[in-house]
Amino acid sequence: MTSELIHARIEQQRPGILSGSEVAYDGMLTVETTREHIYDFLKFLRDDEELQFNFLTTLCAVHYPEDPGRELAMVYHLHNWRQNLRIRVKVFLPVEDPHIPTVTTLWLTANWMERETYDFYGVIFDGHPKLTRILNVDDMDVFPLRKEYKLEDGTRTDKDDRFFGRDGHEGREFD
Repeated sequence: MTSELIHARIEQQRPGILSGSEVAYDGMLTVETTREHIYDFLKFLRDDEELQFNFLTTLCAVHYPEDPGRELAMVYHLHNWRQNLRIRVKVFLPVEDPHIPTVTTLWLTANWMERETYDFYGVIFDGHPKLTRILNVDDMDVFPLRKEYKLEDGTRTDKDDRFFGRDGHEGREFD
């Protein structure tokens, strides 16, 4: 089954559910929907007799601070084992309202993946059985993988950016 046939099947069975689609640079069909449709859409992809995307490979978030109203992206990677097909599903969320339905009732493995995503990006999975931090300390009040913080401490004196190819010193020799 090709990306075109998968897309056609989705449009045939769930018209209007997609807000975007493309075949990404890696050759994987990438589709976009909304948080209001994500649960039913993922259930359809899992249960449809032709598509059979019954394995949740991973789910994660990405932070796009330069995209107002769409700062957080939830990304789901699904796999059809029988035909060795993959699909990527994206949902964009505003950082001020990072709520999305849990998919733990579709895939039990989503439990820990959603907890990790909450822990690092602050995405709130409505209906999750135990949405608590999993790797960071419980009283942490920030989400460390959001691009809201500088990557390095500007007050450090033991690092010289010249040794990392920064500050326009490319091509120069140092002792």
